Amino acid sequence: MSGLETILLLLSATFVVATIASRLKWTAWWIRVTDFPRLQITTAMLLILVLSLVFYRFNEVWQIVICGLLLLAIVYQTAKISRYTIFSPKQVVAYHGNDSKQSISLMVSNVLQTNRNSSSLLKLVEEQKPDLLLTVETDDWWEKQLRPLETEYAYTLKKPLDNLYGMILYSKLVLKNAQINYLIENNIPSIETQVKLRSGQLIQIYCLHPKPPFPGESETTTNRDGELLLIGKKIEKEGTPALVFGDFNDVAWSKSTRLFQKISGLLDPRIGRGFFNTFHAKHLLMRWPLDHIFHSSEFKLITIKRLEAIGSDHFPMYIHLHFSPSSSQSPEEPQADYEEDQEAREKIREANPKKYQHLAEPENELTMIPNP
Repeated sequence: MSGLETILLLLSATFVVATIASRLKWTAWWIRVTDFPRLQITTAMLLILVLSLVFYRFNEVWQIVICGLLLLAIVYQTAKISRYTIFSPKQVVAYHGNDSKQSISLMVSNVLQTNRNSSSLLKLVEEQKPDLLLTVETDDWWEKQLRPLETEYAYTLKKPLDNLYGMILYSKLVLKNAQINYLIENNIPSIETQVKLRSGQLIQIYCLHPKPPFPGESETTTNRDGELLLIGKKIEKEGTPALVFGDFNDVAWSKSTRLFQKISGLLDPRIGRGFFNTFHAKHLLMRWPLDHIFHSSEFKLITIKRLEAIGSDHFPMYIHLHFSPSSSQSPEEPQADYEEDQEAREKIREANPKKYQHLAEPENELTMIPNP
């Protein structure tokens, strides 16, 4: 075996094993990180397969086997991410009218707590003029720098923290029943509130920023998945028009996010339109979609875009939606079957058994226990 053949074999084995690992249900961070770079893994395997076809002489069985495994892994990875290409049907239909009273625009920005380029964010907000702005990783310094926004954004919900999980919601629209929750961990806030459109229609919104699966943050995805699915169950129970957005620290194509969609019935406007990779803003070849905006089927899409960098490791995201509850074009909502519902309940219970032990029983409905 030549040196080149050895290198190709080792690279092939690495990426095939990573692909197999991503299929496992284990929540350990070193397994779940294989969910993130699916596009990069697929691209690498394509290159390796081409080189293998050029340089292998195929006079040994292992060469045929490894190329076959590469091909299978490429097909599997492509199937996982293909929904987020322009070749897939769009999950959310476009709106082409001009009814501004039923529309809502919002911007999500992980500012990076150590970033001190607040002027770039303020400039971007002035250019985009979103109705709602959510900032995460927002500490006291960032809260002070963003105070000029409050002349235009009359409604705010603030929880600045220095632990990388601070969160502030700014709104031009009226907020009702606003509250800051600690759904799983006592130092990880989330926001729940209603927003009133200019037409008077109330929309339920949730803002999230759970911990990522990474050493020093969380050794598993248990708490992250539990928080997402807890909100999904709440939306399922209430059945009202809803928006969920924030930095989920999860990719759009992961099993957890797909399960969240099925439980909540929410739609992903990126499907059929593109990846909209928001992280890592400073590494061109290592990017994936971590910042998300999901909505119920009453909405149509006016605009969605990734915005320019602001010095953070995340790009901000912007979306403009139209509330069209009577539209016959509304797509079919994702739905969970019985086994998926049970899986969601179990993940929530595992994330915080003291609060959500009752969800282990299928006949029990979701009960949100008040914050301590």
